Amino acid sequence: MTHHTPPEHFQGQSVYEHLKSARERGALAAAETHGTELPGHLFAGADSANETAIAYLILWAIGPTLPLFIAFGLGWLIWKTGRSALIGWARLERLHRLIEEERYEIQHHREQERLELREMYAAKGFSGKLLDDVTDVLMADDNRLLRVMLEEELGLTLEAFEHPLKQAFGAFVGVLVSASALCFAHYFFPAHGVPVIAAFVLIITSNLTARFEKRKKLTNVIWNLALAAFAGASAYFLTRLIAI
Repeated sequence: MTHHTPPEHFQGQSVYEHLKSARERGALAAAETHGTELPGHLFAGADSANETAIAYLILWAIGPTLPLFIAFGLGWLIWKTGRSALIGWARLERLHRLIEEERYEIQHHREQERLELREMYAAKGFSGKLLDDVTDVLMADDNRLLRVMLEEELGLTLEAFEHPLKQAFGAFVGVLVSASALCFAHYFFPAHGVPVIAAFVLIITSNLTARFEKRKKLTNVIWNLALAAFAGASAYFLTRLIAI
């Protein structure tokens, strides 16, 4: 792969090194704080339902009343929904900052952008006149060039960025469904309803996330159930120990 003498815009790096650094910045901006891989609102919903089940399992182990269950659920709903929205906004802000940086580079460092384009498409197998033609066509349209640089240089998939309110709604639904089921379970079956429903929620969410993340479903389910059981048992025995 050809390495050009680095212009000042590349801050002492070769074109290849600059592209590698840009891809790392793009990966950071695209990083899904929830964990990625499911569409944002679905992951927020599954993650929130999962955490709600574990939180209620710990509460049940401590031995609260139904009013406390309901009060906790309301506070937890507000927290998870708001947090999901804030995470979504932070991710969008990182994306917008990168877009503006790339737009500035296109407007003020066109020759360097041309070098980057040539390096990227040479790596794809383009050469000679075909490489020149592809570069000229992309350089002629700033909007197309911006999208290519965001996707090819930074590795961003713009369609994957969801509106924060959509992610927040996913978290809202996840908490609401999970908390409601667990409160009903505690009311009608106080002895064993909460652990059963919590396990059911964990199995569903673990299967969902494992499927989209292409991980082993059984392993994911077992780990989540084991961690939930350990958390609940720890709370239960610590409560009894303190009572003694």
